[in-house]
Amino acid sequence: MNNSALQSQGRAVREAARHLAQSSDAQRRAVLIQVADQLELRCDELLEVNHVELEAYQESGPGRDRLLLNAARVSAMALALRDIANAPDPLNETVDHDTRPNGLQVERMRVPIGVIGVVYENRPNVTSDVAGLCVRSGNAAYLRGSSSAQSTNQFIVALWRDALEKEGLPADGVALVQDSSRETATAFMQMTDVLDCLIPRGGPSLIAAMREHARVPYVLDGDGNCHIYVDEFADLDQAVAIVKNAKTSRPGVCNAVETVLVHRDVAAPFLTDLAASMPEVELRGDEEALTILPASTPASEADFENEFLDLVMAVKVVGSLDEAVSHVARYGTGHSEAIVTQNLAHAEAWVHQVDAAAVLVNASTRFIDGGELGLGAEVGISTQKLHARGPMGLRELTCLKWVVRGEGQVR
Repeated sequence: MNNSALQSQGRAVREAARHLAQSSDAQRRAVLIQVADQLELRCDELLEVNHVELEAYQESGPGRDRLLLNAARVSAMALALRDIANAPDPLNETVDHDTRPNGLQVERMRVPIGVIGVVYENRPNVTSDVAGLCVRSGNAAYLRGSSSAQSTNQFIVALWRDALEKEGLPADGVALVQDSSRETATAFMQMTDVLDCLIPRGGPSLIAAMREHARVPYVLDGDGNCHIYVDEFADLDQAVAIVKNAKTSRPGVCNAVETVLVHRDVAAPFLTDLAASMPEVELRGDEEALTILPASTPASEADFENEFLDLVMAVKVVGSLDEAVSHVARYGTGHSEAIVTQNLAHAEAWVHQVDAAAVLVNASTRFIDGGELGLGAEVGISTQKLHARGPMGLRELTCLKWVVRGEGQVR
């Protein structure tokens, strides 16, 4: 896809965004329901396409897991679309209202951002989730996926384009860049006349490319070096269950725990039980942890900085809540940070002192997900502090417009 073709497609997406912004809530909801129905009806076809790409994929580990679709994941995609369709209309909500001394009626209302560009690796479920959130919020979705998932993405995007046309909306409201080369990705990030916002969904290399090349405002879905601190007042059985879930339920995702911090007073019983409960996980411990778990691997400085995205976890023994908070401040990426404790004061201190998009008390970091938090799905999890922070759902894909109504007032 040469630059001219990319620009031509971009102009069509831009025009489609204008129509989507003026569409009715009923139209947008109907599009999502149609796609949900088609995902279920044509699941076998979709899985066949995905299977071919899986067979051609050479890597193992988290990349392969992200590329994989199965019946359960397709069903979850359809369910997410129905949840988004049943959510309240995010548009035209009056956020606040004021009457000025001169009689002017001043309000702010929610409107679409416009064209949302998403660059992502594998993850064909993102194709459906992002399209659903964008269309429901009156935005156009302009998607640039990876070459490894191109056919799967094309199949899903075709369902969206058919549904949009059936509801009298332009098919280009959901569009997929056909060329997955790096050169086209760079050009895509620089489409200032088309894109209103960019969102990356991928690893460190994609984030680095975004920072280097993007000319469009972007919201970073950053690294997830997530921690769980097991306090001296923790219920240890509960702590083991929480850490095991956060590490092993799906290790290749950004809300999986990467480092566990444990208070010295409970380190021996907790770490012994934890290691026994998940023997498949390689534990990399600091010097004190190794005295309890001598069979573990010594942890390096890089291990505490690393987002493993695998069945590997760093372990550090700390002497206080303050030491745990300081460790998170040094190594955390601002994603999700959890404490396990029965001490209310310690829980509240964690909530107020830890700087992250999400903090949790006595719960797995795996809950920091748009679907789990009631958003239906998410376009990403922002680790920035501007516009959106944490899981980005429908409201995070809107911006505010000032509306001023007068009766002839002049300044």
